[in-house]
Amino acid sequence: MPILQKNKKSHLEKNMFLDEGVDIARYDQVKYPQIEKITDKQLGFFWRPEEVDVSKDKKDFGELTEHEKHIFTSNLKRQILLDSVQGRAPNLAFLPIASLPEIENWIETWSFFETIHSRSYTHIIRNIYPNPSEVFDTMLDIKEILDCGSDIARYYDDNIIARYYDDLIIDNNSATNRLQHKRSLYMAMLSANALEGIRFYVSFACSWAFAELKKMEGNAKIIKFIARDENTHLASTTVMLRNMIKEDKDFAKIAKQNEDQIIKLFVDV
Repeated sequence: MPILQKNKKSHLEKNMFLDEGVDIARYDQVKYPQIEKITDKQLGFFWRPEEVDVSKDKKDFGELTEHEKHIFTSNLKRQILLDSVQGRAPNLAFLPIASLPEIENWIETWSFFETIHSRSYTHIIRNIYPNPSEVFDTMLDIKEILDCGSDIARYYDDNIIARYYDDLIIDNNSATNRLQHKRSLYMAMLSANALEGIRFYVSFACSWAFAELKKMEGNAKIIKFIARDENTHLASTTVMLRNMIKEDKDFAKIAKQNEDQIIKLFVDV
């Protein structure tokens, strides 16, 4: 797909995904004002982890019991892996097939804020561990954390692979490839919705539980900023999922035909 496209179709008539690509980055008129408002809201939340004083957390961490240290560190490892996936996945899976300027702009913004979250975890770990690399280097050795990350990544991977086959010009299978691509896109967006709305919040609850005991309060403040961002991301995936079905009858069929698998996705989460 060329970087600069010359489309005859109005951007107000395109679908969010898998239509003619974005040509002009224009926001004077947008098809989905909700997405534009979400982007503006997210940009208004801009923050940096260095703004939060976590110095007291170092003392608090030293006073935690061994099992508390294990819980706190394991929770951080899980957060790091989830955001490692989410920091790159929207750009890799959704951005290449975005067809509207406001969707393209939102996906860029979404991924950028996930990278802020990743930097936040490093900021926290540097403060409490004399050798932060020990935490990062052993992360993939923990089966439960790796399984969680892999469960998210597989839906994104399926969508990326489906895009590859969809791009192949095979006359006999082109319709089948496109339908498979739509299905994998829908499932990947559902997985993102579950990640933003459920998976992350489990770890947030753990972080805030420490703060309720007046421990690790700097970490809890950072998590509060992250949760605010993730709530915005959840809103965006919900808007996109609802409108994908409205735009394209194929997505409505996919949602109906794969209902059991979709329910299982959320139950597994």
